[in-house]
Formats: sequence, structure tokens, C-alpha cells
Amino acid sequence: MPNNLPEENKMGVMPVNRLLISMAIPMMLSMMVQALYNVVDSMFVSRISENALTAVSLAFPVQNLMIAVSTGTGVGVNALLSRSLGEKDFNRVNKAANNAVFLAIVSYAVFAVLGLLFAHRFFTIQTDDPEIIAYGTDYLRICMICSFGLFGEIVFEKLLQSTGQTVYSMVTQGIGAILNIVFDPICIFGLFGFPRMGVAGAAAATVFGQIVGFIVGVLINQAKNHEIHLSREILHPDPAIIKGIYRVGVPSIIMASVGSVMTFGMNQILIAFTSTATAVFGVYFKLQSFVFMPVFGLNNGMVPIIAYNLGAGKPDRIIRTFKLAVLYAACIMLIGLAIFQLLPDRLLAIFDASENMLAIGIPALRIISTSFLLASFSVVSSSLFQAMGHGVLSLWVSLLRQLCVLLPTAFILSRIGGLDLVWYSYPIAEICSVTICAIFTRHLYKKEIVPLRSR
Repeated sequence: MPNNLPEENKMGVMPVNRLLISMAIPMMLSMMVQALYNVVDSMFVSRISENALTAVSLAFPVQNLMIAVSTGTGVGVNALLSRSLGEKDFNRVNKAANNAVFLAIVSYAVFAVLGLLFAHRFFTIQTDDPEIIAYGTDYLRICMICSFGLFGEIVFEKLLQSTGQTVYSMVTQGIGAILNIVFDPICIFGLFGFPRMGVAGAAAATVFGQIVGFIVGVLINQAKNHEIHLSREILHPDPAIIKGIYRVGVPSIIMASVGSVMTFGMNQILIAFTSTATAVFGVYFKLQSFVFMPVFGLNNGMVPIIAYNLGAGKPDRIIRTFKLAVLYAACIMLIGLAIFQLLPDRLLAIFDASENMLAIGIPALRIISTSFLLASFSVVSSSLFQAMGHGVLSLWVSLLRQLCVLLPTAFILSRIGGLDLVWYSYPIAEICSVTICAIFTRHLYKKEIVPLRSR
């Protein structure tokens, strides 16, 4: 093995608060840029028409599914690789990295084929509006067939995060998102000699940013990530390593995929009232990313710290990291709650909202945002479960929250009180989620942390 590897990674020795901040802030900033892209993308699309905005909103579950597969696999890689670093098992570190790239290639191939064959059908089962179907099919096909940039960008980001190189991870994600923001209006409206592509232009800008982010991620890993060595083993999968990745990754993939099912179900409940309600729901998802994305960035900084110190047998650092992450997440959510409560009309105006959209959207944003503060504990706890190799617990939380509580409650409320009551399903679901997370966290503490302290 190379002799220039450090005896102890910073994740095992740096003061916890400084370590968490140093690792989380770059990820939070890159996530904020990503959130800005989400909003800007839909903002420009809304200038075409409300139908265009609805089409992009209806495409979101499939986009979310691609992100679920890529980030879920990345979570598994992150946990296995960081834990292997803590155990000083550098052979397994490199095997995990090589297999991560292999899995990204396979995932892309599957989604490219699905996009080519089934994008149009996906929209025809949701609506009979020909304009929405046409807009949505063009948008989704481009995003899926060219998704190699998405899968490549995320896997190389996760390799950087796993070794504590979160600043470089921020660079790869930030460059892609910024290019996306810049090229959105150019491709959508045909500026500077570019052809006017409409909704398809939003997809083109998206995949262009992802491809550039992927290329930058490869170059930075080769130049700066000296604890990982990629080789020709990429094309020779190791079943044992893949099993280790997916032991944490599959629950995470399913957990995020459940979000796609929930979104699809909510779209069907809402579109039965009016397509404007579906557009409002899509806008909510874009806006809430400004609140949740920084928390996800915080979690991305937290996961390798906890996984590393679990492998290194340092329980006090695990507990301290978790407590600080919950505190910081609660502060972020509190700010988001205040903005959604005080300025819902201003937020909706970003998307050129009509009077009808404002009438539906203002109460919707205020009601849903009451769940933000509770969500801070649930989101951080779920990442704790994944970091400690218990992704199944995160999966149970997601299944119970979104499919067993949120969707059924939304359906029942839609029948009892119409559209106005549907939005209350969010705070109801979050109360259940917090309760379950508290039970699981206590269980893990007794099972995993207490025994470490007795060593």
C-alpha cells in the first residue's frame, strides 16, 4: 500500500464542532446552489405557461427516483468507505470506490432505456391534456437519456465526501448547478443565437450542468483524493463489496423512492381538484429545497464523521456529532418556518402565480411549513441510522411517514374537507415520524453506543 497515507484521518482527531462545521458548510453551500437551481429552473419554465410548470412538476417523481438511486448508492458507499478508513482497511476502501463507479454505470444504462421507451406513457397515465403530455415527454426523455452526468457527478461527489474532502465535493456540485442556472434562460428562450427550446431547453441545461460536474468530479478525485485509487477493477464487480454498499444503500434508495411514490400519489389527489393545485405542490417542492437542502448538506458532512468514528470505536464523538447536527438543523428549519409563514405570497410570485394559484398556494405553504421544525430531528436521525449501518431503520421511518400516514391522510382529508384540508397531512405525518425516530435512536444508542463505551 502507499506509505504516504495519514496515520489518522481528521475525522478521528479534530474537535467535533469544528470538524462538523468544516465538513458540513461546503456541502450546505453546494446544496443551496442546487436549491437555487431548482427554483430558477421552475421560475423560467413558469414564464412559458402554467401547463409547462405542471408538466415539470409531474416529471418530478421520475427525476427524484434517479436521484434516489444515485444518492442511495452513494450513502452506502459513504458509510462503507468511511468506516473502512476508520478501521484502516485500505484495500476495502479502494474496492468500495471501484464498485461505486461500476454501479453508477449500470444505473445510468437502466434509466436511459426506461426514458427512451416509457417517458410518453408516464404522462398519459396522469393527464389527458396534450400540451402537458408533449412538454413533459420532451423534458423527461432528455433528463433520463442523458443522465450519465447525474450518476457520474454524484458518485464522484460521494467519494470525496467519504474521505472528508467536502470542499472539493462542493466545487463539483456547485459548478454543475451554476452552469445549469446560466444556461436555463439561454436554452429555454433562445438567447445569444441559441435555438428556442422551451421546456426541452430546461432539460438540456440540466443535463449539461450535470455532465460538466461529472467531468470536474473525475479530475478532482484523480488530483486530490489520494486515499482512493481507482483502477481497471471498475469493470470487475465484487459481490461482497456490492452487498456491503447496498446493505445501507438499498434501504436508502427505497426510502428516497418512496418519496417518488408519495409525490406521484399526491399529484393524483391534487389534479382531481385542478391542475393548478398540482403546480402549487410542485412549487412547494422547489421552495422547500431552500430549507431542506442545507440540512441534507449538514447530514452529508455528518455521515462520514459518524461512520468513521464508529469504525474507530469513539462513541463520544458520535454522540457529540449527532447532537450538534440536530441543533443546527433545528435552527435552519426555524428560519424556513418563519419565511414560509410571513412571506408565502412573495414566494409564489417568483413563479408568476395567478390569482387562483395564490389562493391555493398561500394557505398550502403556511400549513405544510408547520412541520419543518419537527422534521429537523427526523431528517438527522435517519442519516444517523444510515451512517451506523442501519439503513433499514431509515427505510421504516420513510415508509411509515409517507405511505402509511401522509398519503392515506391526504386522501381521507381530501374527501372530508376538500383541497384546503389536504395540506394538513404533512404536520400529521411529521408528528408520527418524530415519534418513530426517537424510539429507533434510543434503540441504537443502547445497542451500538453503550457497548463501545465499555470497551
